[in-house]
Amino acid sequence: MRILAKSDIGKAREMNQDSYYISDLENDDIKLYILADGMGGYKGGEIASSLAVANTRNYIFNNFKNIKKDREGILQLIKEAIEYANEIVCEKAKENEELQDMGTTLDVCLIYNNKVFIGHVGDSRVYRIRKNIIRRITTDHSYVEKLVKEGTITKEEAYNHPKKNMLMKALGCNTIVEPDLICKGFFKDDIILMCSDGLTNMLRENEIYNLLLKNPEHPEEALINSANELGGYDNITAIIIDNIDISDETKER
Repeated sequence: MRILAKSDIGKAREMNQDSYYISDLENDDIKLYILADGMGGYKGGEIASSLAVANTRNYIFNNFKNIKKDREGILQLIKEAIEYANEIVCEKAKENEELQDMGTTLDVCLIYNNKVFIGHVGDSRVYRIRKNIIRRITTDHSYVEKLVKEGTITKEEAYNHPKKNMLMKALGCNTIVEPDLICKGFFKDDIILMCSDGLTNMLRENEIYNLLLKNPEHPEEALINSANELGGYDNITAIIIDNIDISDETKER
């Protein structure tokens, strides 16, 4: 397995409000990957995303050994970790009036026994690339996604919709949060891409796939560079989990 990750402030923001965590493959028993895209004035977004990532990570690491290692057990652990992180973000917001409007998206991927277990809140995304096909695993918790589901607008209209960044769900916005919980197979040569909307607002799915394909050494840099070349209107974060046998240097996809 190979892990690549990068976060960039972009071309328009004054600070990077994205946060992420990637497991140390050599030393961590749990293969855990977390991404959060914060929002809110002052330093609220940066604080919210960093709190969400750190507390989700700590909760999972502290409790993983005590759970049943099946689909229900692992997804329940992720759910509880996200709920715990939400409590922390909400409590922090109450401490400071300038942080009242802060919140964050959150995506969690835990790799275990040839499966990826996902917890999802907000409009950051998780994709899986398998056999030359890119598929979005998560569904945006956004107003525009709701309109698409209802058939009010098309996917193409959603891409440039003026309210495409309006979230229906995020951490820190309510004391109760209900994450989407997903389990998918994760087999040899599969790739998982986790990314903030600073990437997906700039690049279409076919463009993301082509950049991954054409830049096998450092696809994370190619993705971020391309998003910046197109304007870089937001912070951009990409985590790539490549289920490749790195000992086989001659392998072709």
